[in-house]
Amino acid sequence: MTNVLILGANGRIARFVVASLSKQSDISQTLLVRDASKLAEVPDNARVITADVLDTAALTDAVRGQDIVYANLTGDDIDEQAQSVVAAMDSAGVPRLIFVLALGIYGEVPGAFGEWNDRMIGTELRVFAKAAEVLEASDLDYTILRPAWLDDAEDASYEITVKGEPFKGTVVARQAVGDLIVEIIDEPTRHSRASLGVDRPHTDGDKPYFM
Repeated sequence: MTNVLILGANGRIARFVVASLSKQSDISQTLLVRDASKLAEVPDNARVITADVLDTAALTDAVRGQDIVYANLTGDDIDEQAQSVVAAMDSAGVPRLIFVLALGIYGEVPGAFGEWNDRMIGTELRVFAKAAEVLEASDLDYTILRPAWLDDAEDASYEITVKGEPFKGTVVARQAVGDLIVEIIDEPTRHSRASLGVDRPHTDGDKPYFM
């Protein structure tokens, strides 16, 4: 049995992950949320914990006994949330972490799209970049995901770039990012201590199609 803790389990990418893992009899899910009423459905293989990620003591209790932690978090304090996650996982002795951040945190998005992306969310990216620094400075077995602009297409296709490579594409489906997360959960040695850009192939352009 693989025990998976999902932080921010009512997030839109996390919903795909929870639904997919609900079909696996060898997975036990713990869904950590601040407001349990926002969870549309709790699968049979899941339990719910109501807590704030910034409450490191409560988070540590939730992490104990887990095999993998997947963080689907956001906010202008995401660097502080990352610090709390690292502290809790270190204390609980759980090393494997999947953490979703954002594209552009390394200045890795080239050309006109990179300039547009920086104009749109450049200020917000600073705190996401700090979160990445926290994770990369830790001794955790982390995978950072940096999705392109997200849409709700029924499209599981994706391609990845690694830190140090120019980002590709402009969009990716939440479903595709969720599928990648499940693939890592199913094979935890994949993408160890890596930061991955994630996009839908053949979506290069000056900005996302829906903007």
